[in-house]
Amino acid sequence: LIINFGLLHFYEKLQDIKPTLQRFTGNIIFSNGLRDPYSAGGVLKNISDSIIALPTVNGSHCLDIVKSSKTSDPDWLVQQRNTEVEIIEGWIAKYYADLKAINK
Repeated sequence: LIINFGLLHFYEKLQDIKPTLQRFTGNIIFSNGLRDPYSAGGVLKNISDSIIALPTVNGSHCLDIVKSSKTSDPDWLVQQRNTEVEIIEGWIAKYYADLKAINK
């Protein structure tokens, strides 16, 4: 499947990014809808406690960040968004707790 989309080389190179992400980044959510053919080249497993993969079987490209339709969004999409918000709120709370500890 990856070869059919011409992604084999891209996918192999993307795997090389894991050490860079671990060393230089944090607080990233990789939300990948597996209906997107390019999701095979995405981050599909957590890299660290703050570099999170949230793959979803039913999703497609950017579906979770498109404006919410409160009446027609499926339950799995609502849960995906709620999970993302909870993760981000946790990062913000940790930032302020760390800042408070530094300023004591």
